[in-house]
Amino acid sequence: MADPIINLGILAHADAGKTTITEQLLLAGGAIRQAGNVDEGTTQTDWLDVERLRGISVRSASTVLRCGGVRVQVIDTPGHVDFLGEVERCLTVLDGAVLVLSAVEGVQAQTRLLWRALESLGIPTLLVVNKVDRLGCDIEGVVRQLREECSPRLLVTQQVEHPGTGQCQILESPGFWEDALAAAAEYDDALAEAFLEDRPVDRDSLLASLRKGVADRQVFPLLFASAKLGRGIPELLRGITQWLPYAPDREEEPLSAVVFQVDHDPAMGKAAHLRVFAGSLKNRDSVPLPRGEGEQKITQIRRFHGQKSQDIGVIHCGETGAVYGLPTIRAGDVLGAPPPREPCCLAVPLLQVQAFPQSPEELPRLLEALGELSQEDPLLDLEWVPESQEMLLRVTGNIQLEVLAEVIGRRYGLAVSFSRPTVLYKETPLTTAVGEEVYLAPKPCWAIVTLRVEPLPRGSGIQFESVIKEKELPYRYQNHVGQSLPQALRQGRKGWEVTDAKFTLIGGQSHHVHTHPLDFFVATPVAVQRALVNSGTALLEPYTRVTLSAQEDLLGKVIGDMVAMRGAFDTPILRKGAFTLEAELPVATSLDYPIAFRSMTSGKGVYASEFIGYRDCPPGEGQETPRRGIDPLDHAKWILFARNAIQ
Repeated sequence: MADPIINLGILAHADAGKTTITEQLLLAGGAIRQAGNVDEGTTQTDWLDVERLRGISVRSASTVLRCGGVRVQVIDTPGHVDFLGEVERCLTVLDGAVLVLSAVEGVQAQTRLLWRALESLGIPTLLVVNKVDRLGCDIEGVVRQLREECSPRLLVTQQVEHPGTGQCQILESPGFWEDALAAAAEYDDALAEAFLEDRPVDRDSLLASLRKGVADRQVFPLLFASAKLGRGIPELLRGITQWLPYAPDREEEPLSAVVFQVDHDPAMGKAAHLRVFAGSLKNRDSVPLPRGEGEQKITQIRRFHGQKSQDIGVIHCGETGAVYGLPTIRAGDVLGAPPPREPCCLAVPLLQVQAFPQSPEELPRLLEALGELSQEDPLLDLEWVPESQEMLLRVTGNIQLEVLAEVIGRRYGLAVSFSRPTVLYKETPLTTAVGEEVYLAPKPCWAIVTLRVEPLPRGSGIQFESVIKEKELPYRYQNHVGQSLPQALRQGRKGWEVTDAKFTLIGGQSHHVHTHPLDFFVATPVAVQRALVNSGTALLEPYTRVTLSAQEDLLGKVIGDMVAMRGAFDTPILRKGAFTLEAELPVATSLDYPIAFRSMTSGKGVYASEFIGYRDCPPGEGQETPRRGIDPLDHAKWILFARNAIQ
């Protein structure tokens, strides 16, 4: 690589000013001549029609700027909670992040969620408190909140004069170098000795130590900005190149790349936006695809700057770009060796909707459109039920649905409507039980599967283990049983996905002549469902943790609402005529409450929520859902279906 590279993510809670900061960074780095405006729909990274109309980011967008010989590849991510899936995929490709907060709202629900994700992935992070020019900003309060809720290892690098006014000025903190030495002394033994002995320290050595400390998440520089006025931006750009680590040079190693976004271009086809961690990619290279899909040849490589792009022909190690010619690729796919960082889970769709075309004749086109969009956002998880002609999608909220309808209309020229969202329940086994399938007819076939199911603690997911030996059942067939489980558990006996269970293969048999390689994929779902019948299953429902703030005279009404919704809540905090209340609520009972709360508070209240997991559903609550497709316990029909004898 000719120049050092930093792959930078700009992250924030909605309305913290993230996209405006991105625009100002591009201006400061010389990438654009004039900063765009979110309200006017002229920003570089919010270029989709739906983004410009709504003034929000719904897709991540890439662009590039340069500063001091460093190439900064910027990924601007959505801030709205409904589009966390985009953020989740981008986090896996970053070298560093800038987490933006508002000086008025401070640490919000999504700020906490993003911070925990950055922490779990070990991503070096700079913190920026934006909107220091806004009336009502509380800089000291936000800094205190950050120390309490994120990390005590903040390094406040600046001070703000005349905060809350258009005359605000951002200056270097008078005690910065002393504070920097004290911060570095916490993890650098040599500097700790100098600090204790009150010896002077060379500033270049101190900056080098701080750079390493940021890379190791031992210290978090905190800066201030007014993106609207362009103040604090040059200092932020200098801090990004000064403190965040560069992408390592692993060009001579085997290919490792992650697809963090997929787009469909009407003229050029599918574009897979990826970051190369090792090796390189060139036009005409054959790329190993995931899921055993063989290889595909790259037809073109482009680098994007917002909506604009240029043909570059090659992506070197550490770079991002878009490759064409990979028709089966999906967002989140890994090409080649695994990347250094495992993906995290931020977005959990808790709702399901059915999509309806405007007329029956448009159903095939709508199905194809939703299939493309599911490749761009795998969390949509399109499920097509041919028996009932249903198209089912998983979504996170109403804003996502509204945006989805607009995208389908503008991109595909189709009108679509959706059913009212229903909550996605799950189910789990009640007791330990065994299920068996003896699949010996119609010939040729031979597969015997005996599975034991047992319940696990909440949040455990699905586990699989085999306790039988190769001589009883060849390992390749044991692997087939394990590979069959995810699909077999998409619907339990109550119609919902099964979770928090361990399946153990305790018996099995094949035949050296009659067994077909696919027989265990036919037999396993039957054994699974029989085990669930014998164990019985219970419903689980999703819960969210909500934070509500409003005027104090509404507290009694809100507490009454919490009780009615089966919520559990802490003692509210009262301050200056307002309250803040934290509660844990079932999604099923609180689905429409954000709208009711906004109406109750005349739009002045603050309502934020985050998913916290699935819990046991009380007797009489929750609902079962009809099975979609062929039930494996409808034995004869299932075997015909699994063997492609019926559609």
